[in-house]
Amino acid sequence: MPEQDAAARIADIAAGYVFDGPTLHLGAALVDGTLHADAQVRLPLAMMNRHGLIAGATGTGKTVTLQVLAEQLSAQGVPVFLSDIKGDLTGLARPGTASDRLAERAASVGQDWTPTAFPVEFLSLGGDGAGIPVRATISSFGPLLLSRVMDLNETQESSLQLVFHYADRNGLELYNLADLRAVIGFLTSDEGKGALASLGGLSRATAGVILRELVTLEAQGMDAFFGEPEFDTADLLRTAVDGRGMITALELVAAQQKPRLFSTFLMWLLADLFAELPEVGDVDKPRLVFFLDEAHLLFAGSSKAFRESIQATVRLIRSKGVGIFFITQTPRDIPGEVLGQLANRIQHALRAFTPDDAKALRATVSTFPMSPYDLAEVLTSAGIGEAVVTVMNERGAPTPVAWTRLRSPESVLGRAPEGTVPAVVASSALLSEYSQAIDGYSAYEKLTGRPIPAALPGASSPVPAGPPGDAVPDRSADMSRDDRDAEAQRIEEEILGMPSRPSPGGGRRSGRDERERGVPRAEQDGGTGRPSAQRGPDRDEMADLALKAAGVIGRELARGLFGTKRRKGRWY
Repeated sequence: MPEQDAAARIADIAAGYVFDGPTLHLGAALVDGTLHADAQVRLPLAMMNRHGLIAGATGTGKTVTLQVLAEQLSAQGVPVFLSDIKGDLTGLARPGTASDRLAERAASVGQDWTPTAFPVEFLSLGGDGAGIPVRATISSFGPLLLSRVMDLNETQESSLQLVFHYADRNGLELYNLADLRAVIGFLTSDEGKGALASLGGLSRATAGVILRELVTLEAQGMDAFFGEPEFDTADLLRTAVDGRGMITALELVAAQQKPRLFSTFLMWLLADLFAELPEVGDVDKPRLVFFLDEAHLLFAGSSKAFRESIQATVRLIRSKGVGIFFITQTPRDIPGEVLGQLANRIQHALRAFTPDDAKALRATVSTFPMSPYDLAEVLTSAGIGEAVVTVMNERGAPTPVAWTRLRSPESVLGRAPEGTVPAVVASSALLSEYSQAIDGYSAYEKLTGRPIPAALPGASSPVPAGPPGDAVPDRSADMSRDDRDAEAQRIEEEILGMPSRPSPGGGRRSGRDERERGVPRAEQDGGTGRPSAQRGPDRDEMADLALKAAGVIGRELARGLFGTKRRKGRWY
């Protein structure tokens, strides 16, 4: 009778993980401690944008599982972004080394193992590491995310929003920490006390607290992260020449010293992607999959507004074709409202050495569907490289719970050989674009009275900047009707982010579109690097208006969630 029960369970698992479309192979199922290579456990590629969780105690194989998934996504043409906390994922760039032990394990789970290197880009926050420097401007980062980095309370966060509003209203561009410090310094000075009073809810004492926090960030070296050139999230959507998805690895070896910066930056990336990507609904494969390691750092000490923003982003970004996987030790590290959005679960072993561990184990077991397994026993006895799996099938229902022995990576397991990362970075097409920091003409230069550099477009001679709050003359009375129409069209295009009146040839193709199709910058627009002017076919006018409206709503929703704003033209 037990043998019949085991056979039925094996058959149920094997049938529950058969899908019509392309899949990612996770491994083979274990029933009653016996491995069954004929019961293959898979994950539908089309369900990767339903998000997921990879959890387990330290040393149980979470990072290796991430590597296995990233490899298979890349092989199927899906770009991947992952955070590399310890440098253990640099091995993706080099083929693995065969061994008898590896061959035996691969054969036991039905894996046809072949040593393979994958296309990888290595990034680092502000150049704090060997990767290509990644930066973001203060303006695009927004007050909510910046408040998270500075650990401000709700009152101070609201005050910072007023500072951003003042800077935006007075044409003071916030590119780096020096710009924001200059604005706050002006508002707290005798010269700016009138402007400070006009902001109402911003007290001088609170402004002083924020100013001191900014000085602390600079002392910690975080000023290297904020500035230009700002990283274009479209560069995460590229594919290699051979059609494989590019794996972008963000190096975060210093994350333990700057946990808020790294975790908040990841949310900035997601918010920017959400704001810019078009709606695609359910697709055969995702446009991008995020893997956020040490996900508990996202939520530790976060405000209610920040958690609500993450929840909304996770819930809504699925329709943009983006999947998010959180990697952490226990599901309790993830707020319930976010955890409820994660349809794919890969749970490695847990420990139960303390009462808190036992409580976490019971909570984890309760989140799985009903199963013949004794999950409390399985989760405390599973070996390294084994996990309890349940995913969403193509009908939107959970698959049977399967204790799974996972596949092995085909690239190097752990750190790549010495010199690999510098070699990959030196050959990257992104290096020339992001390697050198640029100090543009912005709030700091304006408030300190520095002249406009003659090299700036439209600057005939260096002149000092006017004080903030200068009125902009109203020239509408001097404009002809045609001029006013042209100005109205320009404003409409800026708000919508696309032409307001498509010409007979159709819409314009952006440089972002070219890059998503794998066209190098040098080949865009005849080698100039500018967006191509190629016209597409006509579109129905009502459909065009609907697309515009959807794009505007999506972008403005994301900016409202995190306080981020549209990127403006650069001043250099």
